[in-house]
Amino acid sequence: MARLILYTLFFFLFYSVVRLLFKGLAGRKLTTDSEKEPEELVQDPFCQTYISKRIAVRKKIRGQDYYFCGEKCLKNYLEDRNSREA
Repeated sequence: MARLILYTLFFFLFYSVVRLLFKGLAGRKLTTDSEKEPEELVQDPFCQTYISKRIAVRKKIRGQDYYFCGEKCLKNYLEDRNSREA
């Protein structure tokens, strides 16, 4: 009878330890830096294309940030802006 109680206690202890280990591992999620925060899209003011903010060409104009899909759109936007202001 003492063996049965001892085996039952041992099994319960083993089960509790294993359950805690798996619960801790299941709660962890392998993520990369790009998965930690959602992808933010910005609109290119020249060609109106949406592009990821992470890879967009950023230019600060008069204190405001503008995002472009490439150097060509940035150049065209600046030329167009200068021609409208002149």
